[in-house]
Amino acid sequence: MTPANESTAAPAVDVKQLVADNDLGGRSPGPTVGLFLLCVALAWSLFQLWIASPLPFTFGVFVFNDTESRSIHLAFAVFLAYLSYPAFKRSPREHVPVTDWIMALVGAFCAAYLFLFYREIATRPGNPTDFDIATAVVGMVLLLEATRRVLGLPMVIVAVVFLTYTFGGRYMPDMIAHRGLSLNRTMSHQWLTTEGVFGVALGVSSSFIFLFVLFGSLLDKAGAGNYFIKSAFALLGHMRGGPAKAAVLSSAATGIISGSSIANVVTTGTFTIPLMKRVGYRPDQAGAVEVSSSVNGQLMPPVMGAAAFLMVEYVGIPYIEVMKHAFLPAIISYMALLYIVHLEALKANMVGLPRRGTASGGSRLISYGLTISGFFVLCGAVYWGVGWIKDVAGDAAIWIIGAGLLAAYVALLWFGSQQPELPLDDPEAPVFELPETAPTVKSGLHYLLAVVVLIWCLMVEQMSPGLSAFWATMFIIFVMLTQKPIQAFFRGAGGLGAASKQGALDLIDGMAAGARNMIGIGVATAAAGIIVGTVSLTGIGLVMTEIVELLSGGNLMLMLCLVAVISLILGMGLPTTA
Repeated sequence: MTPANESTAAPAVDVKQLVADNDLGGRSPGPTVGLFLLCVALAWSLFQLWIASPLPFTFGVFVFNDTESRSIHLAFAVFLAYLSYPAFKRSPREHVPVTDWIMALVGAFCAAYLFLFYREIATRPGNPTDFDIATAVVGMVLLLEATRRVLGLPMVIVAVVFLTYTFGGRYMPDMIAHRGLSLNRTMSHQWLTTEGVFGVALGVSSSFIFLFVLFGSLLDKAGAGNYFIKSAFALLGHMRGGPAKAAVLSSAATGIISGSSIANVVTTGTFTIPLMKRVGYRPDQAGAVEVSSSVNGQLMPPVMGAAAFLMVEYVGIPYIEVMKHAFLPAIISYMALLYIVHLEALKANMVGLPRRGTASGGSRLISYGLTISGFFVLCGAVYWGVGWIKDVAGDAAIWIIGAGLLAAYVALLWFGSQQPELPLDDPEAPVFELPETAPTVKSGLHYLLAVVVLIWCLMVEQMSPGLSAFWATMFIIFVMLTQKPIQAFFRGAGGLGAASKQGALDLIDGMAAGARNMIGIGVATAAAGIIVGTVSLTGIGLVMTEIVELLSGGNLMLMLCLVAVISLILGMGLPTTA
């Protein structure tokens, strides 16, 4: 390990570029265009919150059906994709070229075509006009280009292969041959129905995934990401290879609130990667540890990756069942990562960072045991207590439970305000010792209430994933607007107006960041719809099923292995949602 007075190595250029790419697609436009993009992203988040809430049906205004919601959802994604992501690496990043503005507007119009002309299209099913087909063709081309910019060529190549198969089925080998389909039939099926681009995958993105991504983004902007990182380093930083173990733990904690692996890397990697390099890990090892632990965050309930919600729709099982079955594999994967980084630390003879405090190992073990025991006792008391309140109070129980949640929130804020405020991480700042464990953990316990609300709605109240994420998001919005002024009041620091303003700015930034994180998922699920549309249009799905069954000989385990190998090969170049 390097001497304590040596400053932390500056983060690698690729990490900084990753942050820029995730935030604005690598493009840094001027203040006017930047403000416009912020407003569009904010409008997208507000639209998704509106359609997820019961308000449209309560007031009877701006009620959108699933098809219209998917169309508007994709229009936002395509529009932001062209304005945020340059066409090539050498393309200008300081401004948006006129061609990108034109493609963004045309692409958004084509994507919103189902919404704009929904009644007209519904009156002539299976009988598209020339303008319908022209819009579908242009929209398909612009969608593929947006996918290339955001996700790269592999996804585009797969989509083009399936489209080629649709038109050239008569030239394929006998096993997968079909008579071929016309341009009108293909474009009508892919663009003007809910069997192709606007199918189940895009519907899941619009109904469920956006809300969970927005929830994670808001929770991170509220300070939970910094809190999880600090807590992980306080707990594990003193061990051999402590920064790497803390990176695994912080990524697991961030994975609880974020199903986006890119957002996970951006949140934790800018701090953990330089620190891992500082204590002796090679750059490739540091990057591999961070990427592996961040990708595994897609498996960590309750906020899982986009693929989990696709499984819910395709397989027809409740999301809670997916969570239950994913929890153990997620824990095992993180235990394996901790073991791997420990072996690497032993081979390199690394030592941990110095920690504050003089408590013995036995006292710390007792403290951890009492904390965990108290946590389970509290969970049981809340579960049975809320059940008793619902039995006794009836319809008034919701108000009593809400008051109890508010009281717990204020109490935890008061408890956390008695601890020193956690500073934001600076990757370039020197690290001389670890933060104290107890004050660090105590300072942000109120963040866990948002996760508790989400889990409670999913597992206890048995709400739908979308509605559960909506109520959890509304709670974290309340937290963001109130935590800073309440903490300032408890600390006697004054400046309540400035604290309230900062909370509102953080909320706007978090909602815009959530929308920007959804650009890739939006275009990916739409592009995946091309594959699904081809399967339903040509019947290739039945053929693939027969091939797998033929190769496996009807053996279930062999069939699972074949499917796993196919998924692994495709996963080398495609996003999880594909």
